[in-house]
Amino acid sequence: MSVFILDSSAVLRYIDDEAGADRMGAIFKACVERQSEMRISALQWGEIAGRLCKRLGQAVAIRVLDSLLPLELEIVPATGECAVRAAALRLDRKIPYADGFALDLAMCSAECILVTADYDFKAVADLARIEFLPMK
Repeated sequence: MSVFILDSSAVLRYIDDEAGADRMGAIFKACVERQSEMRISALQWGEIAGRLCKRLGQAVAIRVLDSLLPLELEIVPATGECAVRAAALRLDRKIPYADGFALDLAMCSAECILVTADYDFKAVADLARIEFLPMK
């Protein structure tokens, strides 16, 4: 069974109905139908919340986030061990710290596929399976 690890950019593309939103919709549908699983790091979830709060205000942002939770999306807490691995990825591969959490989740097993619209992940495509959403 595929386990989709979502980067904040992928979820924002879905929310904003931008390039790749249809693919994200298909991933959400597969998860609701229990054909696959979805996970997101608490750091990416926080990034999404921050961007939505800034654009829409806190009340609307919370409603949008709550609407995504019934879609079988598991929010994975950031542990101390994960934080250390993300820091190592940041130093070794020069990726943003928060991206290190998503990549770390994707590196957990061969079933994991990181879904992103952030092409900075190209630099670490050798470490995990990564599906890039189309450019805008």
